[in-house]
Amino acid sequence: MPFKGAYIPRLDDIVLGRVTDIGMSGWQVDICSPYPAMLPASETPMHRGRDTVRQDLRTIYGVGDLMIAQVIAFDRTRDPLLTTKGRGLGKVSSGLVARIPPTKIPRMIGKKGSMITMLKKETGTDIVPGQNGVVLVTGRDPDQERVAVEAIYMIEREAHTTGLTDRVKAMITERMKGTKIGQ
Repeated sequence: MPFKGAYIPRLDDIVLGRVTDIGMSGWQVDICSPYPAMLPASETPMHRGRDTVRQDLRTIYGVGDLMIAQVIAFDRTRDPLLTTKGRGLGKVSSGLVARIPPTKIPRMIGKKGSMITMLKKETGTDIVPGQNGVVLVTGRDPDQERVAVEAIYMIEREAHTTGLTDRVKAMITERMKGTKIGQ
């Protein structure tokens, strides 16, 4: 597993990105890649047809908005195309964001999802890992979110070590003392 590397988009990747510009027919989105992504207005659930103008686009996504999107097209001759049509995709309105190298995302997920399942269960949060290294953590309690983000950064630092799952679980248990999960 490489320690570092730029995110190169692949078809069907789920990514978290921030709107950097609004054009006539869609948005430019920073997905932490050397390639700026485009989200066409036609690839949003709120799109009402071909008469969309610049002002209408701002009512859907504004500059600075964070979104969960899916890569629907990419080759090195043109920038990645995104969609926010689909379950779990769209504007992010709450939660904490962690940014780790994209090469560490598989370690954060774990074999057959074991690590991310444990993180979600122990912290009482929902965690959305973007293949681009941006991770969204949402929960009912800011303390739970904070502990989950700490655990994600611990995984990033110690991804190359053995016995990591047990150490992460112990750290979460220690930090969650006094925090009521699920209440």
